[in-house]
Amino acid sequence: QVQLVESGGELVQPGGSLRLSCAASGSGFSINKIVWYRQAPGKQRELVAVITSGGSTNYADDVKGRFTISRDSANNTVYLQMNSLKPGDTALYSCYADVSQFRVRRGYWGQGTQVTVSS
Repeated sequence: QVQLVESGGELVQPGGSLRLSCAASGSGFSINKIVWYRQAPGKQRELVAVITSGGSTNYADDVKGRFTISRDSANNTVYLQMNSLKPGDTALYSCYADVSQFRVRRGYWGQGTQVTVSS
């Protein structure tokens, strides 16, 4: 079993910045990729950013140039730096980890962290 804990979400004014964290814990696992998703009320969940074990990254068009995904491999933590935030970025942000553990590949979700962008 792998646990994911997100943190860093809060109320921020438009134009502000936040850094979200996704910390993975457990035993005997390696991370293949971590994906940040977000879901706003009444909307479908959407992919925000991806980072692979090789360090490759990908972003949704809406956040390119504003968000940066990065990782601290030693601590099994992935960050999402969010700049120039807009009210449309308001959502519950969750991370999903694609991991290999004891030769089995599984996916795990965190509980999410709320980001609210409002004046």
